[in-house]
Amino acid sequence: MDRASAIEVNHLGKQVADASGTLTILEDINFTVSAGQSVSITGASGSGKSTLLGLLAGLDVPTTGSVRLAGQSIFDLDEDGRAAVRASGVGFVFQSFQLLPNLTTLENVMLPLELAGREARTPALAMLEQVGLAHRLNHYPSTLSGGEQQRVSLARAFVMHPPLLFADEPTGSLDAATGERIIDLMFSLHRSQNTTLVLVTHDQALAQRCGRQIRLHAGRLVDEEAT
Repeated sequence: MDRASAIEVNHLGKQVADASGTLTILEDINFTVSAGQSVSITGASGSGKSTLLGLLAGLDVPTTGSVRLAGQSIFDLDEDGRAAVRASGVGFVFQSFQLLPNLTTLENVMLPLELAGREARTPALAMLEQVGLAHRLNHYPSTLSGGEQQRVSLARAFVMHPPLLFADEPTGSLDAATGERIIDLMFSLHRSQNTTLVLVTHDQALAQRCGRQIRLHAGRLVDEEAT
């Protein structure tokens, strides 16, 4: 993925059929994100935050509009093409960690490098050292605390040095103190790698740590501010 640009969203909309006819989840969303920025997407439950994140990542398909990642119009691609874009330049951090339970800490972090056909062990070891888990290499996810699992998730996301990282409520499953440490680590990695960070959160204090804040209400972008 070309690091010279990040995200362009034009007239993005999403509708689904329901019992009453058609439900509008997102309507006429427009914004751009420059490379290296940190952006939060906030709003009440049901405002369309997670749907928007899924569309930005090409995990869902819009009813109207377009998304360009690094200049590439992702909905001009088929599902395999969008998957290739994600594999080459997008990292993900989820509330539920999404670690593979049958792989060790080290194997979970090595996996995306192996799938990309790259040397995996050395960079995975270095990244786990960076997130403070060099002593937990051979542990399985079920033996790790929630905070440790999220650190493995961060290491797995950042080991590929992705130009773009999507994070969906990354501290939602963690207590306040652990969540604060995870966020400090995520922003430290974001700055050191100059990764473009797009973060969905209910937490206003977390949102305010981002350089820009985008707020949704009932599927529409209602305001935006820089910090």
